Amino acid sequence: MTWEDLGWSAPFTEEEVAVRRSRIEAAWKGQPDCKGCGIRELALFADLEEKDFSLIHMPIDEILFEAGGVLYNAGDRARAVITLRSGLVKLLQYLGDGSQRIVRLLRPGDTLGLEATLQEEYEHTAVALRPSLVCRIPVDIVTRLSQETPRLHGQLMGRWHQSVKQADDWLTGLSTGSARTRVARMLLQLPRLPEADGAEVCELFSREDLGAMLGVTTETASRMIAELKRSQIIVERKVNTFVCDDRALREIAGE
Repeated sequence: MTWEDLGWSAPFTEEEVAVRRSRIEAAWKGQPDCKGCGIRELALFADLEEKDFSLIHMPIDEILFEAGGVLYNAGDRARAVITLRSGLVKLLQYLGDGSQRIVRLLRPGDTLGLEATLQEEYEHTAVALRPSLVCRIPVDIVTRLSQETPRLHGQLMGRWHQSVKQADDWLTGLSTGSARTRVARMLLQLPRLPEADGAEVCELFSREDLGAMLGVTTETASRMIAELKRSQIIVERKVNTFVCDDRALREIAGE
């Protein structure tokens, strides 16, 4: 079964992304793509039991979006709920003057497009900031399982609560305080990645994106990063990859 069979149009080409497809029944039986998934305990289906998977009769696709790839646009028909397995995704809100604001970042284990369970259209535009592997789950599967499987219903309610909390944290943490404080809070939120020498680094994104997240100009975002570099609070190992002094960042963030 293809996306076209389901009436969906995929926002990518075969040349731009690697597409791996698997039936969830086979995944439950031990195919390495899902059975060995490192974030399985964080994903939407974490609490399902083997018998629950017999209720699934539509394909769940694994898709790799390259950095800059659009998972869906605001106003698109909401046909699927998405679990992020790896990478980083931004949610965009377009303002009346044509400008955009990044309203949330999604990390591995997070769920996107939950509004598909309640309404016909997506509320935001979702764009991959880094190569991002996702599981795209038809909304009919989520709706049926939430009705017939209390375990998934509980997971779904938990995901809604998590989304509301993330939105609240974003609003209070990244939209208030000085630009320096906001940048410090953002850096503290980014995942730390291990290096071969034992150091942990975080990968930053463009200054335009940083400004859109924090509600400051690109120039202000660039100046704040430059100041943190000069003070050695962040040390650049390669372009946009930093070792961070988290203690100093927490002081700046007021934590």
